[in-house]
Amino acid sequence: MEKLQFNDGWFCYRTGERENMFPVTLPHDAMLLDERKENCPSGVTNGWYDAKDYTYEKTFTVPAEAKGQKIFLEFEGVYRKATVYLNGEKAAYHSYGYTGFYVDATSRLNMDGENTIRVEVINHDQPNSRWYSGTGIYRPVWMYLAPKKHIKVDRIRVTTVDYKNPKIRVEMEATDQDKILVEILDQGAVLACAEGQTDENKKYVTEISLPNAELWSTENPKLYTCKVTFGEDVQEVIFGIRMVECTPKKGFCINGSRVILNGACIHHDNGILGACAYDFAEERKIRILKKAGYNAIRSAHNPCSKALLDACDRLGMLVMDEYIDGWYIHKTKYDYADEILTNYKKDLRDLVDKDYNHPSVIMYSTGNEVSETAQKKGIAFTEALTKRLHELDSTRPVSCGVNIFFNFLSSMGFGVYSDKKADQAAEDATKKKAVGSEFYNTVAGIFGAEFMKMGATLYPCDVKTRDAYAKMDVAGYNYGIRRYRHDLKKYPKRIILGSETFCADAYKFTELAKDEPRIIGDFVWAGMDYLGEVGIGSWEYKDYAPRFDGGCGWVAAGSGRIDLTGKELAEMAYTRVAFGIDQIGMGVVPVNHTKDSHSPSSWKMSNAMETWSWNGCEGKEARVEVYARAASVKLFVNGECVGTKKLNGDCRTSFRTVYHDGELKAVAYDEQGQEIAEKVFVTAGEETVLTAEPEQTVVKKDGDLVFVRLKYTDEKGEVKPLARGNIKVSVQGGTLLGLGSACPYYEDSYLTDSTDTYFGEALAVVKPDGSGDVILHGESPFGSADVTVKVED
Repeated sequence: MEKLQFNDGWFCYRTGERENMFPVTLPHDAMLLDERKENCPSGVTNGWYDAKDYTYEKTFTVPAEAKGQKIFLEFEGVYRKATVYLNGEKAAYHSYGYTGFYVDATSRLNMDGENTIRVEVINHDQPNSRWYSGTGIYRPVWMYLAPKKHIKVDRIRVTTVDYKNPKIRVEMEATDQDKILVEILDQGAVLACAEGQTDENKKYVTEISLPNAELWSTENPKLYTCKVTFGEDVQEVIFGIRMVECTPKKGFCINGSRVILNGACIHHDNGILGACAYDFAEERKIRILKKAGYNAIRSAHNPCSKALLDACDRLGMLVMDEYIDGWYIHKTKYDYADEILTNYKKDLRDLVDKDYNHPSVIMYSTGNEVSETAQKKGIAFTEALTKRLHELDSTRPVSCGVNIFFNFLSSMGFGVYSDKKADQAAEDATKKKAVGSEFYNTVAGIFGAEFMKMGATLYPCDVKTRDAYAKMDVAGYNYGIRRYRHDLKKYPKRIILGSETFCADAYKFTELAKDEPRIIGDFVWAGMDYLGEVGIGSWEYKDYAPRFDGGCGWVAAGSGRIDLTGKELAEMAYTRVAFGIDQIGMGVVPVNHTKDSHSPSSWKMSNAMETWSWNGCEGKEARVEVYARAASVKLFVNGECVGTKKLNGDCRTSFRTVYHDGELKAVAYDEQGQEIAEKVFVTAGEETVLTAEPEQTVVKKDGDLVFVRLKYTDEKGEVKPLARGNIKVSVQGGTLLGLGSACPYYEDSYLTDSTDTYFGEALAVVKPDGSGDVILHGESPFGSADVTVKVED
């Protein structure tokens, strides 16, 4: 089967305005083109973008070699309600915006002339999501050419049956009966093979021993290729040799060894690129998260892209792939609730077909904060979803993220989510009346994280979750860490996963998990910041966010340990210490705002930054946070000790001191008073310059992107967070795909050539056009900067 990219030569237009069509290359997010309005019906959920419907068209000819073959088109992701027309004839309809679909195009194409494809996308019926969804064909499209007698799409499966004496099972399903050759390859070299023939059901199963094979793990993500030849059809799949086990006695294990999931929840967008799932951007996201210290991600709250899973396989990142945000109770007025009971069996089949051969996928999640689990009907549905996944894939456990406190509220008639509240939220959007999760997020922001965690400890919360938890393999606790010890004692067979947690609980989780294998992991909300659900994790001041009401101008959640541009924040330094990766870390709350009020949030500890460059703040009060696995820490400013703190029950403490330019140093000591680690920040020099720093100095022409960090620094490259000013960017050798800062309040478009900075930084993303090296030029109030990135074939 030949796989051809089908992403070039498209045109896009707002539906009904074909005269205004413009060329696009897929993936494409049309929502970035929409106006952001104060009266936008989806409001805070998608960053105030007034979503419209869009149509995509492409004229193409079929390759000569396709004659006599079957032709399929694969759409990896279209948001949403996509109707596909081939030469004017309706060929397919697909509603759910986060699963891919195939179109058999064979009988509808002109093999000797031009063909037209039209994809109509509906997204005006807002609100239909609780975060930024994007609009349009936001993931790649492929054309497959297959002999008439071929292996069915997504019907090669490789399963590890023994890791101690490596052995795999290969299963395939074809359209007919014929001979089969299976070859296992390692970088092109044949390690083993098997021959046979499909049976009367057109299926074939074989087991192959691989005695010298390497096992796949997070530390050694070794991958192999399974090549299957069936007549004239040849297909390959990538796999890793690993087995997953999850039991009360051993906890979560890969190849027999316990692994604690230090996880991060992520949404599907790529920051300033919107929803576009560029392969390079998806891998960059995983590379950043892995480098930061996470070993697992939760795809919140929808199936992730193939490119992201491929990156996780290569880099050794574990994945809990989640089916959906809500079930049959509406969270937003126009979401998938009316269709799920009809479609879930096929949806889950699509999910498993995509995930099965990926060694990185270690668990499925059937939903998120589904208060249906407090109802008899919902408990039965919990079981139905789990059973369906077990039927499709018996090798992976199944979980579901349940907000324990929400279930109690729902059972009392005060549910955060309900069909009535979804209708009310849509009606009241322009009145800015907080309803549903928006109301709850606001309350949590005011009263703090403990409000939610303490609520979960109430006895009825146990009563209204225990039956649903019994219907899944792993109990997903959203913000339920205060229940862990109690529930482990009460339910000796229960396995607990912190499916959604607060950053500040990372240390507590780590210490609990060390001694209790039934606590298998923690997924913080959120690992990387995302668009939509605006302001829930923000800690902003008036100079960057002139309004704290979450209104128009707000675009991102501000909730990541890593910001919207991929920069690690001080909370990530805390997390690394909490996980035991680093010995010490440090952060400083912006000194120019030490005593100022800020936007409320429960999903942020503070907005501390890893810098002591607060030029112009001499003599002002400063708040310094120190994170250390130690008995005590001391803080020094320019060599003078300004405080000593003991660390009891946490790895985090803070100091109040006075800011002076120079050196800030934290020193950690053991119980005997011996120095074990230190962290140092130095103040940037007086002169301010614009610096352009590429994340890669060499990229490939096809598929790679150029990410350039734009910073105000001193001459040595030390960032100056208080320097601010618009940067105008021009590019040679490529197209500027996105430009912007990490600020959750961002009134401008990411599609312009100018951006303000956020604490001294911004990001530009360029797609090489193949004409030569990429040259980026930036102009700012602090001078100009140029950078050249080499582009190779």
